Amino acid sequence: MVRARRPSAQTVLVLGALADDPETWRYGYELGQQVGLKAGSLYPILIRLRDRDMLEASWEEAPSPGRPPRHLYRLTAEGVRWAAELAVEPAPGHATTVHPRLREA
Repeated sequence: MVRARRPSAQTVLVLGALADDPETWRYGYELGQQVGLKAGSLYPILIRLRDRDMLEASWEEAPSPGRPPRHLYRLTAEGVRWAAELAVEPAPGHATTVHPRLREA
């Protein structure tokens, strides 16, 4: 049985960053820099979101010479809908955890 619960503040930040431009593929490193999360926090969030069909993940097609391909991420249609829901329904007593850009979505 799946429990419906509010995602962590960090997950909401990641969703907000991705919701800025949901059609654009983003690198994990870039997202981490934007939201202030280190890899040990960011990548488990990205993996969970992908496993729940909120994110698409793809390998970089043409990496820079001498650099291995990197994963790219973007929101799915379901992820966009979920981010919008989170923007209008903040958790009681935790309204400040909603990313400001999610409120605008």
